[in-house]
Amino acid sequence: MAITVTDQGGKIIEMNDQAIKLFTKDGGKELIGKDVLDCHPEAARKKLADMMQEETVNYYTIEKNGIKKMICQVPWYQDKEFKGFVELSFEIPFDLPHFVRK
Repeated sequence: MAITVTDQGGKIIEMNDQAIKLFTKDGGKELIGKDVLDCHPEAARKKLADMMQEETVNYYTIEKNGIKKMICQVPWYQDKEFKGFVELSFEIPFDLPHFVRK
C-alpha cells in the first residue's frame, strides 16, 4: 500500500517506501516538500483544491498498465484541527466480490 501525506496547504510531508517507489518517475522521495497540486493535471488539481477547502473525502478506482487500484483520499486531523490529507493507493482484483450484508 502506497501512503502519501500532505499538510493543510497541500505540501507533501510524508511518503512511505511504496509511495516513493510508485512515484519514482515523478521524483520519488524528492516529492517530499513539493505541492501536491503541482503533481496533478488541471481537472484533478481543481478537485484536490476543493477537497482541501471543504475537507471532503474522495474514493475511486483506476486501471493503469493492467493493474486496478483503489485510491482513498481522506482528511486527517490532530486535536480536531484539519491538518491535511492522506492518500492510500493499493491494488485490488478486477473481479473483486461485493457483498450486501444485513
